[in-house]
Amino acid sequence: MALLEVEDLQKTYTSRFGGQAVHALTGVSFSLEEGEFAAVMGESGSGKTTLLNVVASLDRPTAGRVLLAGRDMADLPERELAAFRRDNLGFVFQEFNLLDTFNVRDNILLPMVLAGRSRREMDQVLPELAARLGIREILDKYPYEISGGQKQRTAVARALILSPCLVLADEPTGALDSRSSDGLLALLDSVNAGGQTVLMVTHSVKAASHAGRVLFIKDGTLYHQLYRGEDDQGRFYGRISDVLTALAGGRSDG
Repeated sequence: MALLEVEDLQKTYTSRFGGQAVHALTGVSFSLEEGEFAAVMGESGSGKTTLLNVVASLDRPTAGRVLLAGRDMADLPERELAAFRRDNLGFVFQEFNLLDTFNVRDNILLPMVLAGRSRREMDQVLPELAARLGIREILDKYPYEISGGQKQRTAVARALILSPCLVLADEPTGALDSRSSDGLLALLDSVNAGGQTVLMVTHSVKAASHAGRVLFIKDGTLYHQLYRGEDDQGRFYGRISDVLTALAGGRSDG
C-alpha cells in the first residue's frame, strides 16, 4: 500500500468579487511510496501550492480523497486533525517560520513539547539529529544570530524531530543563496537516503533534479510525470527543463 494516495482531488474556490468559481485542482490523482522523494512543479497559479496545502490537511478538498498511511484525512474531526498532522507530517517552509524569541534548540523541540513528550526523550533525540544535520554548535543561538542556511537546517530538524512519515517542503531553497541551497539539497538527499519520504514543491529545476520523480501541474491538472530512473542529476535536469519548456508552450508532449 502506498504511503500517500491522492484520488481524484478537486478544489474549487469562490472568488471574493463576483462569486465566480475558480478551479484550483481538477481531478489530480497520484500515489507516493514510502521512501520516495518527489517534487511538484508548475507555473505560478498552476495549483501546486493548493495541492500541497490539501495534502497537508491545511485546506479541505472540494471532492476526492487524500489518504496518509491508509487514513482518510477528511474523516478526522477538527479536534484530532492538528494532532494527526503534528505526529505524521513534517513541514519545511521557504521563510523558515522560526520563532525569534526561541533559541535553535527550543525551535527544534517545539513539536515534541506540543506532543507532550518527556524531557528525557528530547535529550535522547536532539543531539543525534543536530549532529546529523550539522547544527550542534548553534543550538543555543537565536535565529537572528545564524545564517539562512543554518535557519533552514534548523527548520529541517524541527520537521524531523517527531520522525514523521512524510515531510512536506514548500520552496525550501527559495530564500537561500546558491551555496546554502546546494547544502540544503544535499541534506534532503541524505535524509531521503535514510528512508524519509519527501514531497517538495519547487520552481527550481536544480532542486527538482534531486528528486526521484517530478510531477508537473498545469491549470490544476496533473500534466506529466518524470521518473529519474538511472539518470544522473545532470541528465535528469535536462529532461525536467524540456518538460517545462513544453508546458510553457502549451504542447502536450514531454
